[in-house]
Amino acid sequence: MRQLDDIAGYWFMGTMRTIEAFARGFGSPQTDPAPVTPYEVIFETSIVRVRHYTPAKRRHKTPLLFVYAVIKRPYVLDLQPDKSVVRNLLEQGFDVYLTDWLPPTKAHAQLGFDSYVNGELANAVRAIQIREDVEQVALVGYCFGALLSLLYTATHPENVKNLVTLALPFDMSVRELPFSNLVDSISEATVDLITTIYGNCPAWMMYANFTSMAPVHHAIDKFVGRYRNAERRGFAETFDLFERWLMSDMPLAGQMFREFVIDLAKRNAVCNGEFQLGGKTIDLRRITCPVLNVIAEKDDVVHPSSSVGLPDAVGSTDARNATFPVGHMGAVVSAIALGKLWPSVGVWLAARDSNDN
Repeated sequence: MRQLDDIAGYWFMGTMRTIEAFARGFGSPQTDPAPVTPYEVIFETSIVRVRHYTPAKRRHKTPLLFVYAVIKRPYVLDLQPDKSVVRNLLEQGFDVYLTDWLPPTKAHAQLGFDSYVNGELANAVRAIQIREDVEQVALVGYCFGALLSLLYTATHPENVKNLVTLALPFDMSVRELPFSNLVDSISEATVDLITTIYGNCPAWMMYANFTSMAPVHHAIDKFVGRYRNAERRGFAETFDLFERWLMSDMPLAGQMFREFVIDLAKRNAVCNGEFQLGGKTIDLRRITCPVLNVIAEKDDVVHPSSSVGLPDAVGSTDARNATFPVGHMGAVVSAIALGKLWPSVGVWLAARDSNDN
């Protein structure tokens, strides 16, 4: 009985956190925890900031731009000193830049993939090129950020030396997860209604969508895990930080929401070679740089089968999949990710940077 009381207590605290997050609008940058690793903002618009993290000793000439997802705050990549993808890459000698996407307002409702890829991301890359005096960057994209990185590389192949995609939603004809049923149930009329009322897809709706991908985990499993690990040193602090991040959803710009649901999720336009940016059809065969497509084999957000076909779709002769036994979030916070996945990514990038010292 005491066990059930404790689990119920954790569930109650989690519910109160959700209510609090709803009241403050979920992913407000002002509520981010204090940064673990120092950084400098080197470029900023109304929709994105570019952070710069400097390694103690730089060992690779090509700067690395980590393109994060637009739907949550990025501090999960630098959660704690011993759970930080950013620090892992810095310790490998990479000069790291990171996209810190900002919540869109109603004034940004007309921003679609073209604005994000050929506008915001293109300007961010240009700012790095000027600062570093280089012609190319290495792109590393995670989930939605991987999709943006893929589209950018296909549109501006001359600017990308190496491309790493992690948990990439590529083939959206895959219908293996609960989220697929949710997408199938959303009609174009529903998309019109949401964008007419709100302008953007609201943060609370993004949170509900994300939660629906793994409902049992969000409702019960994580609180059972919290109880079982209550005595583990540091577990409570990590759990609370991770919970905070899970509730850091941001709105999705209205036009991007429309394109994602209708063109990508329903029509599978990127995979089918039919997606357009700025009136031009995206041709993935234009991607000829080395490509590493990292797959989380336990992913319950982007099914592995959705990612696996990328190497065959690009024009590169150096493109392959790399699979690791982690989940979607575990790909950036688990011991396996930090001990094997990211060191492997670093080795792959280093081997393809001809100007390494």
